[in-house]
Amino acid sequence: MRLSYYPGCSLHSTAAEFSASTEALFQALGVELRELDDWCCCGATSGHSLNGYLSHALPLYNLVLAEAAGDDLLVPCAACYNSLRAAHSFMTAGGEEAADLNHQVAAALGRAYQGQVRVRHVIDVLADPGVEQLLKEHRRKDLAGFALASYYGCLLTRPPKVASFEANPEQPQLMDRLLTLVGGRPVAWSHKNECCGASLAIPQPRLVEELVGKIVTAARRAGAQAIVTACPLCQTNLDSRQPAGSEALPIFFITEILGLAVGLDATPWLKKHLVDPRPLLQQQGLQAVS
Repeated sequence: MRLSYYPGCSLHSTAAEFSASTEALFQALGVELRELDDWCCCGATSGHSLNGYLSHALPLYNLVLAEAAGDDLLVPCAACYNSLRAAHSFMTAGGEEAADLNHQVAAALGRAYQGQVRVRHVIDVLADPGVEQLLKEHRRKDLAGFALASYYGCLLTRPPKVASFEANPEQPQLMDRLLTLVGGRPVAWSHKNECCGASLAIPQPRLVEELVGKIVTAARRAGAQAIVTACPLCQTNLDSRQPAGSEALPIFFITEILGLAVGLDATPWLKKHLVDPRPLLQQQGLQAVS
């Protein structure tokens, strides 16, 4: 199996551990990732807020590159995934504005967008039956009932007709299924796809702290020992803005947890976390502190 790979800006900077664990996990499963040559920022999150043209043109540039490559496009970052899916939806819906943009793209890149790219998120690909089977075959460790709260945030399921890969966007289940597959115990909880405040962390930090507090409190009340996400911005907010005066929950990327399950050394990734997850993993017999 081979996929084109669009890491986006966050995975080359603040969420480098998400990129490293994604690439290591897929390599361990025998899935080839080919990073798009000369990809550019998709405009998330500021582009679409400031300029409607850029909100389509920037992700469209990457879609054209992916279409030329000919494979499904793997996009781990939730914001990038949402942006590229939205651009694909805009272009395939047609209309005068989309046609004009496609004409400009063809003039600049030598080819127009044909709408043939399948933009896929990490969770979507990992939950594919063939890849799930690879996870079963390569599993080396059992999570032994590790209580985990699957956290999607808002961009992986909204708007449902554009972005969601779940059968029920309001009650997403694929991350739970993946965690169960490797022996985890996903908790039932109320804030699975509630917003963490996203990029408001800088202009309105108190609001983000309030939202993060509600999410973490809900996870703790449900019995979770940690939260698992697949969004760089969600991981940053949850990892850095938990309420003071209470025991902080570790915040994992889904690829880090699954990487542990297939026997990868996660120490380089885990060192980047603000809430150190290694003592908890040691208690679970999953990862030595180093």
